[in-house]
Amino acid sequence: MMMCVTDELLADQVAYYRQRAGEYDVTAYDDVAAARGRIARLVAQMQPTGSVLEMACGTGLWTQALARFADTVTAVDAAVEAVAIARDRVRSDNVMFEVADVFSWASEERLDVIFFSAWLSHVPTSRFEQFWQLLRPRLANGGRVLFIDEHVDERAKESYVAEDDEIVERELQDGTTYRIVKNFVDPEELERRLRDLGWACTIRRDDDHWVWVCGAARPV
Repeated sequence: MMMCVTDELLADQVAYYRQRAGEYDVTAYDDVAAARGRIARLVAQMQPTGSVLEMACGTGLWTQALARFADTVTAVDAAVEAVAIARDRVRSDNVMFEVADVFSWASEERLDVIFFSAWLSHVPTSRFEQFWQLLRPRLANGGRVLFIDEHVDERAKESYVAEDDEIVERELQDGTTYRIVKNFVDPEELERRLRDLGWACTIRRDDDHWVWVCGAARPV
């Protein structure tokens, strides 16, 4: 069963990440130092060169790695507290941060790479097509979409609400709870859905719980 994902719920999702910003790194990763090494390795494999847009940049761990390869990085997130941490962490001349809603952020620039980590799983099923339609005009000819997310095998770690199979309830360290969207990646299903929308992609699994994807829009 699936509820309608409303703007109110998506606003709650932003509120959750605003409140979680200060504890995000230590709660998202068992070992932050080890995570940095893994992030650096994955980004090196992806080779995000040229002009890069990072959507939902969070606290900047991935931004830091992207900046080593890209000519420029525009890092966007709706959580102002997370962006403040990222700005303090990443002091590179080729990085610019913006506080903005990922669904509505717009620019005239055509980018070589659009990157996001653990973001696609927060896109509601009802907005999946709309989201990918937004990406296509932002890419330069030959541009790529690169992203990391969690494999569907990790689904059991979340507490899904009884009336919906894409909304989970999460608790912060202070005991407050929020509802957010969480759609884990099923590689075969994702490849099919993207193909139907005119995207070609390569999906690889990294260790047990992450998958990383390189996608490009097929000519229309």
